[in-house]
Amino acid sequence: MTIAEYFDALKTRLMTDPVVAAFHVRRERSTSVDGYVRARVTLSDNSQLEFAEYVQLTADDQITVVTYNYHWADAANQLLQRWDNTPHHPEVSGFPHHLHLATEDMPAPGQPIDLFAILDIIAARLK
Repeated sequence: MTIAEYFDALKTRLMTDPVVAAFHVRRERSTSVDGYVRARVTLSDNSQLEFAEYVQLTADDQITVVTYNYHWADAANQLLQRWDNTPHHPEVSGFPHHLHLATEDMPAPGQPIDLFAILDIIAARLK
């Protein structure tokens, strides 16, 4: 899979997922070895998901998400949850992967994740 094909797969998921009401790609660039995408998604309950992924093609032609952030907010723009791997919380197990919850002051441990998994999580929570 190429970087462009991966981004096409992301957009196909956004176009076909019933939890997604609309989306707008704010920035997208891809080369043969890496790429970046940033978008805003309106979900079926009027909450919003802002996300960005920087991806690279590995030596064995796999796509790996190098850096990411997914910010899910309610219709009033209040944080519901944020997943990211910005390396600013070394005290959290699973560093640098962590998540921020609206109800917690400190981040919780996270794990590597991508937009496909985020949409699955959100869909399960909206049911």
